[in-house]
Amino acid sequence: MSKIAKVVVAAVVGGATLAAASIGAFAGSEFEGTWTVKSTDGKPFEITLSADGNATATMENMAGTWKEEDGTAVISWNTGWTTNIAKEGDHYVKTAFKKGETEPANTSDAVKK
Repeated sequence: MSKIAKVVVAAVVGGATLAAASIGAFAGSEFEGTWTVKSTDGKPFEITLSADGNATATMENMAGTWKEEDGTAVISWNTGWTTNIAKEGDHYVKTAFKKGETEPANTSDAVKK
């Protein structure tokens, strides 16, 4: 094989590897989408987790960011609260924490639409 052919083969293999890695980096999370949950007073509302890491809610104009950590969607809200959505057994649960608190202020089922 000529030197030019070896360079071309190496470039093609490298490009294919890079493309495969890029696809994996943008693979969707099981948490992306809209979730129906309940507030601390038991009223239903929706949380939407976008692929770009943004989070919105239909309650009190909440907005924030989210990321997946150890199988849990961790949402940091502009209100200072943090919400986690995690799979427990065969269903998902939402747990909400007030700013600076380690004990949950609220827990409810989380159902993906």
